[in-house]
Amino acid sequence: MKLAQPVTIAIDPALSLLALALLLIGLVAIGSASIEYSDWHYQDAWQLTRRHLLYIVIAVSAAAVVYRLPSNFWLVTGWMWLLVGLAFLVLVLLPGIGKEVKGAQRWLPIGPFTFQPSEFAKLTVVVYLAGYLVRQGQAVREQWSGFFKPMGVLALVSVLLLAEPDFGATVIVGVTAFGMLFLAGMRLSHFFLIVLLCPLAVTALVFAAPYRMQRLTSFTDPWADPYGSGFQLIQSLIAFGRGEWLGVGLGNSVQKLFYLPEAHTDFVFSIWAEETGFLGAFGLIVLFAALITRILWVARQAEAAGQAFGAYICYGVALVFSGQAFVNMGMSAGLLPTKGLTLPFVSYGGTSLIICCCMLALVLRISNELPAQRPRTAVREERS
Repeated sequence: MKLAQPVTIAIDPALSLLALALLLIGLVAIGSASIEYSDWHYQDAWQLTRRHLLYIVIAVSAAAVVYRLPSNFWLVTGWMWLLVGLAFLVLVLLPGIGKEVKGAQRWLPIGPFTFQPSEFAKLTVVVYLAGYLVRQGQAVREQWSGFFKPMGVLALVSVLLLAEPDFGATVIVGVTAFGMLFLAGMRLSHFFLIVLLCPLAVTALVFAAPYRMQRLTSFTDPWADPYGSGFQLIQSLIAFGRGEWLGVGLGNSVQKLFYLPEAHTDFVFSIWAEETGFLGAFGLIVLFAALITRILWVARQAEAAGQAFGAYICYGVALVFSGQAFVNMGMSAGLLPTKGLTLPFVSYGGTSLIICCCMLALVLRISNELPAQRPRTAVREERS
């Protein structure tokens, strides 16, 4: 199998501009939402803003490396990356190695930084499953065995994620995997069986952990415990209410003044809505919708060109981005139970930002490899 392909400098302008807009909005949102938090904890109002800017530089650099690698490289090495991802998920659970914060052991300390294996697992599952669907596509569409093999891998990843625990990442990985299998043409009987079983599994997981049940009850009626389990959601809804149409202005949020916990991470969308209003929040939603639509367009072009692996990668990335954005925004607006999921490209968090940029770099590379996107000279060289 040919691994090396001519690298051209053409980059999808629409994808690049949309990603750049989200990164800049994220930097502005983090800068505003974290000022008081940074000043209180670090005696430096811009500490987290500078750190987030460093994460952006690292993320873009990592994305540049990923972009330089041809898609065939990921097709051949997908199983290796899955093993690395599983190793990290096991490593983070070992006592004395994984870092525990608020009852969850999800981080690996690396010097002054932390690495979150659950974010890396999302990328590895997408890459591995895309390669599996290329190699075993017919079996997935016609046989139970072709369907159950990736389900075994998904079950192992899910068990390790739930052990941290990270229920939100488990849901995103599961929905992404089932979505990719469905788009690959799995039998409807297999799909509907999973659709019927999933609610039962989710219900069992909710009842298995008291804190999940508490989040569900606080979501349905946060005012029943306004100073306990419903506190975060109530403060988030107050932020949305204060924003009205045009917002209170950048930097003028009241909810970020220690009323809303995790204002610069899980609830950054709430602060953005408070400071920029309905128009700003709607504009951010439109940017995400445009980004995901463009990724799906690249997927359809790759599929039409016979590049099945590239198409499946794009479908997986679109599902991860749309799932996380939907859950994060829905949670902030009180439409979904509270979950610790970041808003792609916007929320504070180094690992999430790096993985999101690397995922987008994969899509950019696939877009670059489309016959219509490459210069004619490059196509002639490949044919010769």
